[in-house]
Amino acid sequence: MMVTTRFQAVASTCKRDKGDYFHKVYELNEAEAKKLLMEAVPQENQKKNPPRLWQMCEGLPLLIVTMSGLVVCNTEKSMADWEKVCRTLVPDSVQILAQDRVTRILNHCYNDMNAEIKTCSLYLSIFPKGCKISRKRLTKRWIAEGFVSEKQGLSVEDVAEAYFNHLRMRKIIRAVEHSSNGKVKSYQVHGMILEYIVSKASEENFITVVGGHWLMAPPSSKVRRLSLQGSDSKHGSATESMNLCHVRSLTMFGSLTQLPSKSFKFAIVQVLDLEGCKDFKPHHTKDICKMLLLKYLSLRKTDIKRLPKKIGKLKYLETLDIRETNVTELPKTICQLERIVSILGGNKRTRKPLKLPEDMKKKIMKALRILSGIEIVEGPTTVADFHHLTDLRKLTIFKLNIRMGGKLFEELSSSIEYLGGYSLHTLVIDDESADFLKSLSALSSPPKFLNALELSGKLVELPKWIT
Repeated sequence: MMVTTRFQAVASTCKRDKGDYFHKVYELNEAEAKKLLMEAVPQENQKKNPPRLWQMCEGLPLLIVTMSGLVVCNTEKSMADWEKVCRTLVPDSVQILAQDRVTRILNHCYNDMNAEIKTCSLYLSIFPKGCKISRKRLTKRWIAEGFVSEKQGLSVEDVAEAYFNHLRMRKIIRAVEHSSNGKVKSYQVHGMILEYIVSKASEENFITVVGGHWLMAPPSSKVRRLSLQGSDSKHGSATESMNLCHVRSLTMFGSLTQLPSKSFKFAIVQVLDLEGCKDFKPHHTKDICKMLLLKYLSLRKTDIKRLPKKIGKLKYLETLDIRETNVTELPKTICQLERIVSILGGNKRTRKPLKLPEDMKKKIMKALRILSGIEIVEGPTTVADFHHLTDLRKLTIFKLNIRMGGKLFEELSSSIEYLGGYSLHTLVIDDESADFLKSLSALSSPPKFLNALELSGKLVELPKWIT
């Protein structure tokens, strides 16, 4: 068993008999500190960085890495500018304790960011310490919260992606898993940085965290964003004294038994994230259907078995995430959601698919950009015509079983060819018979903007247009 701690007293308490050892981790020497900081800085800017930049960090790797992020984002600063920054943070004449030094440097790095990036960084406090968080989950939530807007011809998704990459460059977040296309799949936040962000979010009454690793003072005013971390009954009672009737964003970890539904005004909730929550009951779906302003709904990895018909009332819904649940079919009323942008269903690991409703043939959901985890199998009600989805960026088919030369076959082939000339970036097809995969070579106009292609089945040769 290994225990790590920042406190000597804790280490001493852990050493109880002769078989126990403790190892003190020493600070980096100056050469190591310089090397660590310079690793992140472009070659052409390295001469502008005075030794004081890494010396004031006193060999603490976290501070050195954080400072390197600050340097990378301020390449226009001269050596004199950096000297001034260092003197402000750690004056020569003042003895500063290690913890105060950490706070001063983190404060400066936070205040150096623009308002939009600050807001996005504070939002990281919603997730528990040590949690591995999906990049897409975070960016979709930023969009739903209204933190991101279109800029200079870039879509909101592209701007959110740019903000995420900026936080990476700042060393606020650290990539822990990458997708096959090289993009970050999931990330983590260092414990001390997250502690700072949580305290800042609490101070500004931006997010209220109940439970988890943090002991936060109860908010003095309205709670607008609530993160319930843990299923302890103490945490459930902690929310009883809070003014929750203004909560617009609710994130839960653990069990839904702690959901403080009586003090909620469901009608104003815009973001509801219950990913991985246990004890999902039928009455929870009734409560969800009362959230008429809901933009983001994640029920991923919950016990839900089916979606209610009343989900069609959520006219503002943009993201519906029901991956890795027991939901195998979407109700017809889903087609009433004219603003829906992302429908995420099925199970990528088991290839368990999601059946689309026949009403999708009515060509309504024109804002749809991501349709993931669906099935297209022979049947009179099967949907395979997606010509009207001209904004579709990602199409993922987990189960494909249609007759070669039939109507569905022709509709799907024509749709892929048509959408390939508009916006289709990602195409995933799992074909049981492999007949459709063979037919892809015959496309007269191959997809122009494709950057990810995943074909599963008895594939003999790749489509000729791949070259």
